[in-house]
Formats: sequence, C-alpha cells, structure tokens
Amino acid sequence: MTDFFASTAYGLEELLKNELIELGATDCQIVQGGLYFQGDDRLLYQSLLWSRLASRILLPLATFSIQRDQDLYLGAQEIDWLNLFSIDNTFSVHFKGMNNAIRNTQYGALKVKDAVVDHFMKQQNDRPSVSTSRPDIRIHVFLQGDKAHISLDLSGAQGLHQRGYRAQGGQAPLKENLAAAIIMRSGWQKGTPLVDPMCGSGTLLIEAAMMAADQAPGLKRSHWGFQAWKGFDPVLWGDLLKKAQLRAADGLKNTAPYFFGADQDPQAIRIAKNNVREAGLEDLIKLSVQEVSQLVVNFPLINLWDKKSAGTLVCNPPYGERLSSEPELMVLYTTLGRVMKTVFGGWKASIFSGSSDLLSFLSLRADRQFKAKNGALDCYQKNYSLRDDPLTIPAEDFANRLRKNSRQRVKWAQKEGIDCYRLYDADLPDYNVALDRYGDKVILQEYKAPKTIDEKKARRRLQDMIQASLAVLKLAPNQLILKIRQPQSGKQQYVKLAQKEELVLVKEYHARLWVNLTDYLDTGLFLDHRLTRQMLAKLSQGKDFLNLFAYTGSATVHAGLGGARSTTSVDMSRTYLEWAKKNLNTNGLTGSRHRFIQEDCFTWLQHQKDEQFDFIFLDPPTFSNSKRMKSTFEVQRDYLLLIKTMKTLLRPQGKLIFSCNKRGFHLDLSQIAFLGFEAKDLSRQTESMDFAHHRPMHHCWLLTKKNKEPKQPCH
Repeated sequence: MTDFFASTAYGLEELLKNELIELGATDCQIVQGGLYFQGDDRLLYQSLLWSRLASRILLPLATFSIQRDQDLYLGAQEIDWLNLFSIDNTFSVHFKGMNNAIRNTQYGALKVKDAVVDHFMKQQNDRPSVSTSRPDIRIHVFLQGDKAHISLDLSGAQGLHQRGYRAQGGQAPLKENLAAAIIMRSGWQKGTPLVDPMCGSGTLLIEAAMMAADQAPGLKRSHWGFQAWKGFDPVLWGDLLKKAQLRAADGLKNTAPYFFGADQDPQAIRIAKNNVREAGLEDLIKLSVQEVSQLVVNFPLINLWDKKSAGTLVCNPPYGERLSSEPELMVLYTTLGRVMKTVFGGWKASIFSGSSDLLSFLSLRADRQFKAKNGALDCYQKNYSLRDDPLTIPAEDFANRLRKNSRQRVKWAQKEGIDCYRLYDADLPDYNVALDRYGDKVILQEYKAPKTIDEKKARRRLQDMIQASLAVLKLAPNQLILKIRQPQSGKQQYVKLAQKEELVLVKEYHARLWVNLTDYLDTGLFLDHRLTRQMLAKLSQGKDFLNLFAYTGSATVHAGLGGARSTTSVDMSRTYLEWAKKNLNTNGLTGSRHRFIQEDCFTWLQHQKDEQFDFIFLDPPTFSNSKRMKSTFEVQRDYLLLIKTMKTLLRPQGKLIFSCNKRGFHLDLSQIAFLGFEAKDLSRQTESMDFAHHRPMHHCWLLTKKNKEPKQPCH
C-alpha cells in the first residue's frame, strides 16, 4: 500500500473522504484542505479518474526541516529523481508557502529546480528541461512552518477539476469539483428532475448529469502527471480507462433527460450549450434564455416532465463578489424565493451563496446548512423543503397602500401625460421607503433606519417591502431597482453606485428626458420639481433663459419647448452638461440659440458684465464642494449673496425662480426686497399630487426685478 494525498477546497474534506473510501481508499486522515490516504495502484488510478471532489492527487516523496535556504536545496537533492522520471522528460516545480528562510515562492521553486537538475547532472552528466506550460512531471512543494513537503503531482499541469468540457466559463464560474460538491449536498436524487434557473455556463447541470449518466470526470482529459512517472502501469490504466468508457456509454443510454437550465443572459446560454456539447450531454440537458421571474408564469421546460415527480432546484446566484451590487441582489434573491415558492412547491431546493444576508431575502427556513470556500470567499449552502402552499404577500398594510396608490396614480399620470412619478412616499411610518416609477422601471429607495432600530428587524421589513412591490406592481427583478438613502454631504453626494451608464428615456408632458436609474442615488430628474418645470415652459416664451446649476438640463428642455428665444445652461460638471446636451438634442433643441457653459457658477457670475436675461432658473445645491471651487457653498448661508450677484444679469421686470430643497430653509423677505425683488411663494403651487401629502419637498419663489432701487430697510 502506498501513501497519497488528495487536496480539495476548504470545507469539502469530509465529503472527499467518503468518496475515496467508496473507491477503496484506506487509513484516511483529514487535514485542512485535503486528506492523506492509502491504496494500491488500482485505487490511485480510480481516484484520478473518478474523484469528482479532489483538486489534485499527490505522491509524497520527502518531508524535512528548513532552517536556512540551503536546507531546501540539500533535502530536494537527496530524493532519487532518476527513479521517478527520465532525463528526456520535462518538469516544473510548483512551490507554496513561506517561512523565515524562504520568503519568496519563486525563489523556493528555483532552489528545488536547481537541486533536481544538479542531481541528474551528478548521476548522468546531463539534465532534463524545464517546461512551465505543460510539463511531463510536476513537482509540488508545500512549505508549512519549518517543514517542507515534496510530492509528485500525479494530476499534471491541470487540476482534476478541469474535466475538459469547459470551452468557456463565462463570468465568475464555479470550479467543477465545487459544483459537484454542491450537487452531492443538495439532496438531489438520481432519476429525478434538476433545475438551475440561473445556470450561467452550466457547470452545476453538467456535473449532475455526469453523475446520473455514470461519466467518469477524468474521462476526457488528454494529459496526466503520471504518464511519464516510472511507476506508471499503462496496462492497468488502459483497462480501467476502457471500463470507464463502457460505463459512460451505458450511462448515457439509460439516463432520462431531466436536467433543465435557464439564464437571462443569451451569451451565458451560448457558452453553456457549448460546454454541454463538449461534455457529450446535449441529449440530457435542456437550456433556455429566460429571466428568473418569468419562471413563475412561463417556464416551458417544466412541461417536459411529469409535475407530480418532485425534483430539486439547485442554484448559485450572484453574491456581490461577482457581477452585481448588493441592492440589485436583494431584489434578485427576493424574486428567486418567490419563484421557489410559487413554481416549485413540493420540491427541494439548494442555494449556494457567499452571503448569508442575501440568502435571508429568500424568506425561507433552511433544513440544513453547509459551509465551503469558493476561492478565498467563505460561502454557504442552504437546503430547503418547498411547501406547495398559496403565495401570500407580506407587509399587508404596505401592499394595500401601494396597490391603492398605483391604481390612482396610473390614471392620473396618463391624464397628465407623464410616465415618471412617485408611487409611495413613506405613507406608513413602519415602511419608510419611497417608490418612484420611471416608465416600466421602479426605484425603491429605503431611508436608512436609525441605529435605534434593530438591524435584523429593519432588514426583514425591507425584504417584505421588496416582495410586496414585486407582487403588487407585477415587476421582473430587473424592473425594481433598490437604493439605500442616507444623509449625503460634500463629495459623497456625487459618488457613483454603479458603472452601468444605461440611460432610459421617460416622458414628462411634451418633453422626453434621459434618466440614469442605477449609477447614482439621484436619477438626473427631480420628480418633485415637475410643476416648476411646467411653469418654466409657460413663462419662457420669447425670453432669453438662463439655467444656473443646470444639472442635466431638464429645466432648459422645458424652457426651450415653451418657446424661449435662447437658452444658456451653466454647470461645473462636464458629465451633466453632456447629459443636458443629449436631453436638448432629443427634443429637437439644437443650434447656436442653445449654449452650454462648463464652469463653476460662482466664477462665471463674477465674470459676467454685459449679458442679460429675461428669465433665470436658480436651483442651487444645498451644499457643494469641488476641486474646481475655491470654497464651499451652503445655501442658507450664501443664497442672498448669490441672488445679489445675479441681479445685474436680469433685465428690467426680469423674473427669477429660486428653489432649494434644504429642510427648514428660511427666505428673508426684507432682504429680498432690499435687493430689489418682489417675491411670491410658489412652494405649494409647484407641489404635485404625488408629493402633496407630506411637508413640501422643496421651497420655491418667483422673484420679479423691480424697476426702481428700493430704500434701505430701517432696523
């Protein structure tokens, strides 16, 4: 009997032990990341050919102490390398670990390589060549503390998880041996249906189908690390390989096509189909392009089996380390949980994720839980028994209010000629969120709960609101966008949440405006200013219009469509000005009459001497700070100076609409009069019905320039 070592992903050691014992291994001793075992040559080849869980299988050669770097060289040179491989074979050294003597893995590998070469030179006056890409012999060195463990890697250049079927992996693919472990732990029984609704490149389905069809995972490998080893028995290997091929052929004939996968990404499905074809399993695995929410009403693959035959849903959804941000994933997991309950009642389910918090958004109680590593990431696998119960919508009070609001506002919005509006605005104190509709998309903004609220309770309430919103508004997961709002100040208010840069076109009266629903907290269109913009359109006809702090230019669009003689939009941000240009171009507002100026608004004001306007829209930020600004701006502190600076820009009887969103803002009417303006409060007049039940979202005044200079007020 010979000693061997099999490595695997952390957390799979016990599962691997059971697999190797079933193959015939004895004296198994688990260590972190693998196990030592004993067996003969037959067991060795069977393990290499049939293990679905092992990453590599090593033949230990020597263990010795390392106190100085030369100890590594001397210890490696004492191994009888000529008895292991020929001078005609290529080799490489893979080195893992460091200590005080060996502080660099490349240096450690070089010392062992030198020892091997010098050993051959001493014995035969010649040396084998090194190959880093596909060596005949792979030497594995593991330095743990002061002990060096040198082994022959019988797997070869590629780990055993590389079965040979994966032509492409797609984004963030699972390793095949981890996928096999997920299937083994899922509770799936051979001969029953298995569904992966977010199958990606198809690894889970392929591994399950290989198990069902008795396909040896190593059958398609063309290169092994033992074929140049002098202990290799080609006759025994050939016999075992032939038997595995016969079993594979019989397995394909006798396995039902009960494997079904879907993914919303057509490219992922193309990759999955290629991988399935490479694995020779195209008759067993059926794939379709489909979003997870569509499985509720339209999953054609379900009709391919007797629904009385309960199966298993297995899934590895995204979990933050790949592809998506957490708010998106909260919605996705909520949708997945809803699908599991509505479509797969009576089934079992197993979900593998790197986030236990996201798993809680499934709103299901797990029967069992396992832990494993996916690379360096701690992951969780939870198994569920899905009851065949009618789906109930949680947060009934919230759901009823949202349903009522939606019915009323859909009709109102159609009458108004808008498709972007607020559906819900913290109407109920226990459900502190806002929901805004933009066309067929809805943004759910959660106002971050205070520290006095239990975090688990707040998260549970958010889960309920996501579920209710999806159900009441009949949304797919990509139609509900979740954002967490908290107080923003300084540079934080412009920090990007994502990098999608996807603009959506919405309708507001006669204007069509581009919004970005994902990348920032704000979308580029302040819905509470809708009536202000409508007023701008009515007052701008024949006027020279200035939009200061223009943002994305939506106010300029309305002024232009209202018949403004000219428009000037000033903003410090190049991004927002480009966005404003796009908005104007979309509405046919082009040419020299429409100017865009990228400059700090305060600096621009100081340099204006001769140019004047009939109508100005002034909606400054509550607070602003930028590299281009010489100082900060705070609206309550600085608004009078700003309005005073703008006075010279207005023609006689010129009008200025001043607006701000600062809570508790106070406009000093006496100072406004002293500056030469008549003021009319428009705050309530510019408040739309979808914002009417709360305190005003903004303060708004119409300031009209007087013809005569006022007398200084008495104090």
